[in-house]
Amino acid sequence: MLEINKVREFFPHLKTDQVYFNHASLGVLSQQVLARIDDYLLERSITNIMNYQTYLIYYESSKKKLGDLIGASPERIAYCDNVSNALNIPAQGIKWESGDRIILNDIEFPSNIYPFLNLRSQGVEIDIIKSHDGKILIEDIEKAITPRTKLISISLVQFLSGFRSDIKTISKMCKERGTIFVVDGIQAAGAVSIDLSDIDVDFFAGGTQKWLLGMQGLSYFYISENLQEQLKQKFVGWLSVDDSWNLLNYNLTLKSSAERFQNGTLNALGVAVLDRTLDLFLEFGKERVQQLILDNTKYFISQLNEIGITPVLNNLPDENLSGIVTFKHPKAEKLFVDLEAAKIFAAMRGGMIRFSPHFYNSHNEIDRVIDFLKEWK
Repeated sequence: MLEINKVREFFPHLKTDQVYFNHASLGVLSQQVLARIDDYLLERSITNIMNYQTYLIYYESSKKKLGDLIGASPERIAYCDNVSNALNIPAQGIKWESGDRIILNDIEFPSNIYPFLNLRSQGVEIDIIKSHDGKILIEDIEKAITPRTKLISISLVQFLSGFRSDIKTISKMCKERGTIFVVDGIQAAGAVSIDLSDIDVDFFAGGTQKWLLGMQGLSYFYISENLQEQLKQKFVGWLSVDDSWNLLNYNLTLKSSAERFQNGTLNALGVAVLDRTLDLFLEFGKERVQQLILDNTKYFISQLNEIGITPVLNNLPDENLSGIVTFKHPKAEKLFVDLEAAKIFAAMRGGMIRFSPHFYNSHNEIDRVIDFLKEWK
């Protein structure tokens, strides 16, 4: 079994004097990932320039590993460039009628808002429920549902507060009413345990560059067979079809798997990197990853309270926590600048300071942040 001390050796930045707690923005590349990049680029430049077979190995392998991580069949997973474009697939593919309604909330990252706001031109009504101190309450979602509610979209983990929603309960509510359920999982996969085989989700989208410690420019999504059958696919390409290498056949018979949404060439280096970084999560164990992340989060929250700083999320059960710890501050901009000057890397969003340590980070690193905040004026 891979132990945490060994994992920490994979991240050379831990041997410097910086504290990197910004995985909710961009994850750190491990030594294994750097080695995979070197190997791949060596092939592309010298030893195996047309390395398509190497790419196919990484492609198939990464799909299987990603399926193991999120609890989904590889055939139901597709790659894309970013979560915004992924969410536009159901937004633009569903047959909408004037008066149909969509439920969103007021603390979503814009990627999970704009694809659906764009449907107002088709007569779709958007219901935006109000959050409560960074939390989205199940009862508020249930109250907002009407007979015309066609879709609910929510982040499993909110990007700013870090609140983790009970998507299993929401999915049951949707199933009972025939409502399409969409989940943005970019702040969840790689941080909290996910098993889509146990949750009736129609569409789940995530990225590889944050908690999964991969590359920018590669995202993924899961789509259920039921939703795929309902969609009118707006964009197709040469790789969307069966027998795609029969190049002059021009037979527009779409693949039966989620691969039909992969219209053309993917981020091949991103796929190679994802295949390698997923090894870390699967070898260490996704439940152990979640356990250490929640342990860090709860310790961070308790230490902030001890020095008189109240986090946005406080006194919540484990099932509503994630890897994100945020607090409001009247001098957030100055504090953010001073944190970076001290080589403590966080994020500033909406007048708040957001920390997002990963599972390999330690209480000692949290203590360094607390000591800085205690002395900061």
